[in-house]
Amino acid sequence: MELNIIKHSTATSPRPPVDEADRRLLAAIQHGLPLTPRPYAEIGAQLGVSEEQVIARLAYLKEAGVIRRFGVVVRHHELGYASNAMVVWDVPEEQVTELGRCIADFDFITLCYRRPRRLPQWRYNLYCMIHGKNREEVLAHLEWMVNHCGLQTLPHEVLFSRRRFKQRGAIYTLPAETDGC
Repeated sequence: MELNIIKHSTATSPRPPVDEADRRLLAAIQHGLPLTPRPYAEIGAQLGVSEEQVIARLAYLKEAGVIRRFGVVVRHHELGYASNAMVVWDVPEEQVTELGRCIADFDFITLCYRRPRRLPQWRYNLYCMIHGKNREEVLAHLEWMVNHCGLQTLPHEVLFSRRRFKQRGAIYTLPAETDGC
């Protein structure tokens, strides 16, 4: 198998065709990278290409927009973090960026993002996720964060998870390219 390395000018260009080698590469990564010191070398060995070719082709597919995000899916329960809370904040618009940066600096924050308000039903515009081994730990993190970032007067709600849904990365099901028939 050969992975074509094609330079593509920008991610905003039309999406390039995905060939059979790309499909095999996407299938090899869609359930996660191997937990080895050199995961790209292992994938390359499976596909019959070099580690450098795998890395270059993944970079190309990312730049071309075929892969939209390449990141880590953390399975918190398996790591002993059984309590999770989404904390939603009603933050004055002129303070969202500053407070969002302060909140996002904590190691126990895994997500921090801004969303538009949905008035009159939903007034919250800043969200963050706190993980802990139990509820007491999550609430202690929250109290520390509130005091550190000066959030004492901001309306907020703490929404603890009650059920865990399946966590996974992207699944690539690409339509087969037609051969003109």
